[in-house]
Amino acid sequence: MSIPVDKEPKDDQLTCFKAYDIRGRLGIDLDAAIAYRIGHAFAAALGARRIVLGRDVRQSSLELAAQVAQGLMDAGCDVLDLGLSGTEEMYFATTHFDADGGICVTASHNPMDYNGMKMVRAGSAPLDAQSGLAAIQALAEADAFELASVKGQRQDVAVAARAAYVDRVVTFTDVAKLKPLKILVNAGHGTAGPTFDAIAAKLKELGAPLQFETMFHAPDGSFPQGIPNPLLFENRPATADAVRAHGADFGVAWDGDFDRCFFFDHEGDFIDGEYVVGLLAEAFLDKESGAKIIHDPRVIWNTQDIVAAAGGQAVQSRTGHAFIKQSMRDENAIYGGEMSAHHYFRDFMFCDSGMIPWLLIAELVSTRGPLRDLVAARKAAFPSSGEINFTLADPEAATAKVLSAYRDQAKAIDESDGWGFDLGDWRFNLRRSNTEPVVRLNVESRGDTSLVDAGVAQITALLKD
Repeated sequence: MSIPVDKEPKDDQLTCFKAYDIRGRLGIDLDAAIAYRIGHAFAAALGARRIVLGRDVRQSSLELAAQVAQGLMDAGCDVLDLGLSGTEEMYFATTHFDADGGICVTASHNPMDYNGMKMVRAGSAPLDAQSGLAAIQALAEADAFELASVKGQRQDVAVAARAAYVDRVVTFTDVAKLKPLKILVNAGHGTAGPTFDAIAAKLKELGAPLQFETMFHAPDGSFPQGIPNPLLFENRPATADAVRAHGADFGVAWDGDFDRCFFFDHEGDFIDGEYVVGLLAEAFLDKESGAKIIHDPRVIWNTQDIVAAAGGQAVQSRTGHAFIKQSMRDENAIYGGEMSAHHYFRDFMFCDSGMIPWLLIAELVSTRGPLRDLVAARKAAFPSSGEINFTLADPEAATAKVLSAYRDQAKAIDESDGWGFDLGDWRFNLRRSNTEPVVRLNVESRGDTSLVDAGVAQITALLKD
């Protein structure tokens, strides 16, 4: 794909740098020349000698990855090339090959005219402004690079890296506990298909009695079914219908770089992310009593209740993969989860994975019964709205109106990440996205769906007024 070139002159600021990754519109915020600068700056800022590089299936990712690689090599850095791969495969390979860092060229679930990069340091440690991203940005913006006297080399490690990754991922389930299950998997024509196939082949080799039905499985950067993002309501019916049509025990769907996975029960109903977080938290606490569980601040009551009942310690972190990963490391947490379907594991470099969760759910369904039954009581105890996004002309004024309306009623206000208002029997979290120009609302209650509905209606009216 030829990346569009913006004809208007740019200033020196690179607008593609966000709070914890790189994301921007092609030809406006990000192009081949900028990708080269980022690659060179990444190597220089980290003093790197070896960097892992992967890319998703987007049509622009091949060219951008090539330019990142050239920038790295011109800085004297060797490139360990994963080719087409998921973000989590880059995380794994960075540690597996003892590299100085890793980059995956991906825009995940963003629109077609976007692309970006996710990055980690040595040991797959997260990057944000304080831990190196600001230095990379400053060097890339300065655009004053010296070519290394000895250029780096590019090495294809795709086969070896995936084999080692698959071996690691399958250790998260006890194959002997798996029962014959039919699982519907929807790759959305994203990057997940080939990686899933490698995991399925390994499970078969180990004797797992699982049957898979696949849909939209082949990677296709034109995304004929639309950008894979099962968090959006309009994208769920295809998976739900297929689960019912095939009589599957549950369904799994991924986003474009498959670092998020989403679940559907055997009746095709979508399982909201916070209930999956609670399920997995409980499963890990069964294995390690008293362990710490990280959660994000958007929808919290279900997770906090489950963790307390299981004897664990719930620790809240800022939303976003870099912040959750750092909290995981700081707390030595066994597991962490975000309601947006990111799941983090201590034994996976404290990083997020979209493949490990479905293996864990398969084991839970095998040993404890249908997924629908596993979450029914939790959904009744702590109903929630799901995340509602608002694109607003003046987000600052709109959010200020909401905060003013509820400030005097609140029992507690948490401003660590957006605004979390505890109103007794119900609460809401309102925050601005770190990567998109939207305001996000989540409402939850203690056993009363009418309070959730009323809260959503009231806050929506204030935001849109």
